[in-house]
Amino acid sequence: MEKHLRSAGLGLVIVFFLLGGIAHFAFAEAEISIIPPYVPYPHAVNCLVGVLELLGALGLMIPMCRRAAGVGLILLTIAVTPANVFMLQHAERYDVPEWLLVARLPLQVLLILLIAWGCGTMKHRSPPHVHFR
Repeated sequence: MEKHLRSAGLGLVIVFFLLGGIAHFAFAEAEISIIPPYVPYPHAVNCLVGVLELLGALGLMIPMCRRAAGVGLILLTIAVTPANVFMLQHAERYDVPEWLLVARLPLQVLLILLIAWGCGTMKHRSPPHVHFR
């Protein structure tokens, strides 16, 4: 059962990053608008993030690349957090309900956990045996 749940979670992550990666090119203007002004070369950053999302999603599909892709996507998710915070701070500029922008931040934590679990970077380990004398 856990294997099926893990596969479903991984499938969800793959679809999320495939669509997200495509969005960086299909809706480049909207994606660039959420990049904080202190980030240099916003067009290049947008393209880079889109490519990394697509490569990460593809990497998740290849078992021997899955762990590395998962770690990369976790780091990328952390790296884009300032854009999500910027969007929340300037919610009036965007046609997105503010509650959704607020909810996105804790959902990012859940996304990171789902990536880690789905890729096997978060494995259950037994506590070490302690011998008392």
